[in-house]
Amino acid sequence: MNELLLSLKGKVAVVTGSTRGIGFAISKEFAENNDATVIVCSRSKQSAVKSAEKIKGKTFAAEIGGVTNSSSIERFLQQILSDHKRIDILINNAGYPFDREIWYKKIHEITDDEVDRIIDADLKGSVRYQGQLYILCCRMISKRGVIINISSTPAIAGYTKGAPYTIAKAANIALTKCIAMEYGSKNIRAYTLALGNIATLETYYSMTKNDRNKAAEEPSMRVL
Repeated sequence: MNELLLSLKGKVAVVTGSTRGIGFAISKEFAENNDATVIVCSRSKQSAVKSAEKIKGKTFAAEIGGVTNSSSIERFLQQILSDHKRIDILINNAGYPFDREIWYKKIHEITDDEVDRIIDADLKGSVRYQGQLYILCCRMISKRGVIINISSTPAIAGYTKGAPYTIAKAANIALTKCIAMEYGSKNIRAYTLALGNIATLETYYSMTKNDRNKAAEEPSMRVL
């Protein structure tokens, strides 16, 4: 593990959705403990700057219009290449914000619009990023680029809540496999992290005390 972490030294990492929660924690770990150059990005430049300033190490704040807009993604990646000359790591963490109303709906209660909104952000956003990344910088990615898609355990095992999120995250796993097969010959590796319950501010404080207790009991290594 230590050798893997040391290999991040000097690398340029783009972490989407990195102003808070999981994305912020990843950025902080990369910059502070592994000497990577981290691009902290958000739809708001002010938000990106504020979060980047909280991290010790080489961080740069960048504004992007949103993962649902291909033109914004293209401009964003072009700017990163112009400023840093390379992108070694892309972590697709951005997604549709936790919506309690949608999360607790049964499948037959979910509207087409709700499904579309979540899939557009959580799945299509990842497709747009990876497509644009390949087009713009497959020749500048040091021949050893890494793409990491953030998924979740319900995408593997299923769940009784949050069907649209689970569907989108399951599709991200399939996307990762396609990226690995198609771009492997270009030395671009692709991985998926299927994360379990993580107490980010956005999700934790949207849950009732009973919901939190149930979530804590789900992992095999329960919170005591």
